[in-house]
Amino acid sequence: MSDVSIRIEGAAGRITLTRESALNALSHEMCLAIDAALIDWAQDPAVKVILIDALGEKAFCAGGDIVEMYHNGRAGNFDQARHFWRDEYRMNARIADYPKPIVAFLQGFTMGGGVGLGCHASHRVVGDTTQIAMPECAIGLVPDVGGSFILAGLNQLLPGLGSWIGTTGHRIKGARAIPGFATHHAPENTWPDLKARIIDTGTIPLPEGESTAAPDPTPVARHFDKPDLASILAALTDDPSDEAQAALKALSRADPLATACHLAILHRLTPQSTIRDALTLEYRFTYRCMEQGNFLEGIRAAVIDKDRSPKWPNPSLTSVTPQQVDAMLAPLGANDLTFPEDNT
Repeated sequence: MSDVSIRIEGAAGRITLTRESALNALSHEMCLAIDAALIDWAQDPAVKVILIDALGEKAFCAGGDIVEMYHNGRAGNFDQARHFWRDEYRMNARIADYPKPIVAFLQGFTMGGGVGLGCHASHRVVGDTTQIAMPECAIGLVPDVGGSFILAGLNQLLPGLGSWIGTTGHRIKGARAIPGFATHHAPENTWPDLKARIIDTGTIPLPEGESTAAPDPTPVARHFDKPDLASILAALTDDPSDEAQAALKALSRADPLATACHLAILHRLTPQSTIRDALTLEYRFTYRCMEQGNFLEGIRAAVIDKDRSPKWPNPSLTSVTPQQVDAMLAPLGANDLTFPEDNT
């Protein structure tokens, strides 16, 4: 298809996003095509490694195609988005569990769906232009595509770090994405040679051990190591630093329901949790977010009308009740997310 180039070159299965004019935003059709290729290549002895990249300097992938979701949702068609998220999340899990090495090159904006495509690969290369973010709370969504799994892991490395990034949409630049979202940093002018060597040899010429680096200490993160939003807000209010005040401003714009649900997801994920556990919790929210949540209003304000003034039903971050959170994250019964047995 025209939005993604899928082929075998040398020893590599190659996936290149080619939707440069749309910052390589993922569509449902792109996800299905990528997932089908991954299924085929898992059993192909000629494919030693998978290489994922994208055209253009601005973005690896800036997210999913939310405009189509908005128009379908406004028309009462909630299943289009639900099917998209279901198939996308299955692809995310496949990438994380893949039996062969996957190398993703993440230039420019890598957000939302781009995190799901690139940041679960075994080898995740960033450069100096890379900006990784999960800004979903600002549009009435929770950080999804397995993003909560990464953020929960960051909380274990540095308490509050993942909660700060996920609730505020803070952008992580370049090598600061290691560890968590990335495993390696390399100058982008070296990427063509790295890709050529991967294709020619089926091996990955990247140094070992870089992914074990300690997280960059971030003082504001400690304010997010709290049991609830009220405590986080109080800690930020008492901190006059620019970083704390920027976080407070970002939180003030976010959807209270999505923010509370995201923190609840992070609290429910334990060191023993898997990406599938995270995706299952995320899907319970996204399945409901149009009909029972505020996703459509968030997209209207950010993308459709662009007035940046969403009208959230909850008047403040502290007005969301535990019952509202539990309702959004409750099991879906027969509609709960499942993963095909052929995820190999």
